[in-house]
Amino acid sequence: MTLHTRPSEAKKLISGATGDWEVVIGMEVHAQVASNAKLFSGASTAFGGEPNDHVSLVDAAMPGMLPVINKECVAQAVRTGLGLKAEINLHSVFDRKNYFYPDLPQGYQISQYKQPVVGEGEVIVDLPDGESFTVGIERLHLEQDAGKSIHDLSPTLSFVDLNRSGVALMEIVSRPDLRSADEAKAYVTKLRTILRYLGTCDGDMEKGNLRADVNVSVRRPGGPLGTRCEIKNVNSIRFIGQAVEAEARRQIEIIEDGGTIAQETRLFDPGKGETRSMRSKEEAHDYRYFPDPDLLPLDIKAEWVEALKADLPELPDEKKARFIADYGLSPYDAGVLVAERETADYFEQVVEGGGAKRDGKAAANFVINELFGRLNKEGKDITSSPVTPHQIGAILDLIAEGTISSKIAKDLFEIVFTEGGDPRVVVEARGMKQVTDTGAIEKVVDEIIAANPDKVAQVQAKPTMLGWFVGQAMKASGGKANPQALNDILKAKLGI
Repeated sequence: MTLHTRPSEAKKLISGATGDWEVVIGMEVHAQVASNAKLFSGASTAFGGEPNDHVSLVDAAMPGMLPVINKECVAQAVRTGLGLKAEINLHSVFDRKNYFYPDLPQGYQISQYKQPVVGEGEVIVDLPDGESFTVGIERLHLEQDAGKSIHDLSPTLSFVDLNRSGVALMEIVSRPDLRSADEAKAYVTKLRTILRYLGTCDGDMEKGNLRADVNVSVRRPGGPLGTRCEIKNVNSIRFIGQAVEAEARRQIEIIEDGGTIAQETRLFDPGKGETRSMRSKEEAHDYRYFPDPDLLPLDIKAEWVEALKADLPELPDEKKARFIADYGLSPYDAGVLVAERETADYFEQVVEGGGAKRDGKAAANFVINELFGRLNKEGKDITSSPVTPHQIGAILDLIAEGTISSKIAKDLFEIVFTEGGDPRVVVEARGMKQVTDTGAIEKVVDEIIAANPDKVAQVQAKPTMLGWFVGQAMKASGGKANPQALNDILKAKLGI
């Protein structure tokens, strides 16, 4: 697969006692399908119900109950595949993956093995320094989730909640194309963004709706692949980074001490910042996969796939390219704005709301610096912003007209954020218009020059001191003097 700009390999190497090591990472991301009903039953997928409240006879594996596939779950998997620029397999098969857990009532999981619904695709990942690279997607298959064992309600008993049993999951398997903890975090962040744009998974990691199995191995740079260990069910992007770092260090220390890595499944303990062994790693044959006899092969029509494709929203990469082309934004600013669909929509309403066509760069700067900064301080996101795109647009119009300065705009924004109101009305009511009357500005400047003859001599010898006079004049005018007019008058009066 063709890589975009690949970040410098050297800066991602890990120093060991005997030289440099390279970490190799592949991801299996489990994304809960956004649907009202489960994959093979009509039971609710709503989060937070009473234990065993959302369980049908199929989910509980009662004798004689047969699965019936949920068409919407298949549609969501296809949409996701299209969003990942992946091959859609018109013929796929559901298999039984046989293993026993108390929270898996059937004694097997219905999954897909050799013939998944979605084949090879890719995700273009952007890093904070502006570089990007491509991660290959090997496959996406549909499968049902297991229930949940609960061990902390009794000292002698374990309980089972089957509410999640049968909920549809998309398992998105990447190639081992990631080479650092930062790349792993950036990849999951981008994948989550794509899923949320598509509306196929809400990406809520706190609820377990998106979680990752992280495969980690280490090798000498350019050497053969090492033995990998799988870290199961990591449920936050920050923990993914920490788990990669901890596991890579553990493996390097073992190899440098003369040991060998056992292929196994491990868990990450965020409290201790380390991984611990869970069980030896199963191979595919250990699960005795075979086609599920209760389900026919899944055959979908090319026309249906095309119809789903035609109805897809504009995705983050396309939106970012458009923001750069249409609004003149930097790649960084465009990337920040498209990271969440709601943020991108908000920004576009600021630029074009009410039929306006405002300056894109000015709008981006205000939204990113003023609005995002204030929302972060309050612990809010864009969906709970007390300031509307219309209000931000009005503030930008007032700046563009010269009615207020950029400094006054910050004060105005603070008033609108905390008290609300129409920015134009607030400016009128509170006398916040900047002074553009040159006579009034000249009067302020004359008073400052008369009161500071020593400073006048200094600025004539060293023109960079002009900033002191600007500051004094702004202070005297309550921040309302037009900055351009003030600068011009000062330079003329001081002869610089």
